[in-house]
Amino acid sequence: MKKQDTEKSLLIGAHTSAAGGVHKALLEGAAIGATAIQFFTSNQRTWLSKPIPEAEVERWNQFVATTGIQTTMSHDSYLINLGSPDPNLLAKSQDAFQEEIQRCHQLDITYLNFHPGSAIQSSEDECLAQIVASIESMTSLINQGKTRLLIEATAGQGTSVGHRFEHLGYLVDRLKKKINIGVCIDTCHIFAAGYDIRTPQGWEETLNRFNKEVGLEHLYALHVNDSLKPLGSHADRHADLGKGEIGIESFKAMMAHPDLSHVLKILETPGGPAVWKAEIQLLRDFAT
Repeated sequence: MKKQDTEKSLLIGAHTSAAGGVHKALLEGAAIGATAIQFFTSNQRTWLSKPIPEAEVERWNQFVATTGIQTTMSHDSYLINLGSPDPNLLAKSQDAFQEEIQRCHQLDITYLNFHPGSAIQSSEDECLAQIVASIESMTSLINQGKTRLLIEATAGQGTSVGHRFEHLGYLVDRLKKKINIGVCIDTCHIFAAGYDIRTPQGWEETLNRFNKEVGLEHLYALHVNDSLKPLGSHADRHADLGKGEIGIESFKAMMAHPDLSHVLKILETPGGPAVWKAEIQLLRDFAT
């Protein structure tokens, strides 16, 4: 395969801005050389949201066809907690998540990435069971479209669950026969959670553990970020590639690993579009 064809086949992008309309996320992706994007379908810091107007859906479809963006991923609202023990917050979270699913269906989004939830006053086991129950209650809606839900591995800040592969395995195992489900690994998050991916050997050991607890067949995406905080800090603080505690050798090893070559890779580094363009090319160079 020619180098140009190899680059096109790699699904690499960034979390682009949908300000001014969801189609703007596609345009920003194309401008930075992405073949995939992640974006917010609505304001991620408010409970208020609406269906996407039909005219905007039409513009989205037009630009999907012309920008060369092959894969799209939505990130749900930071407010949503599908494992909340508080009945009012849980109901608001479930309603908001269902609205997110509906918007994903409107746009034929490939993946919906979501943080699993936080225990707050409950135990981790109770939180995980509630997350399963929340998603099970939406099975009919989820299965009306093609969007696959991806559980994001977390850093373990506060009472959040999802920072251990065992948590992710529990959720996948109980949902995989009912809906399209999978996992998104965030490199900053798992490093902060204690998984050392700084070397090729570290990646190998981490993926072996993931395969044992979850199954590599359920890994569909990576959030590619360096970490401002050290290994095991449980602090979710992203850094540009090679500018943090993980280091650039980790990302060389990631791009060279055969089990990760087909996996979607999305940058959430803080540098913004100018940095993302350079980082996308850097990751492509590491893969050749």
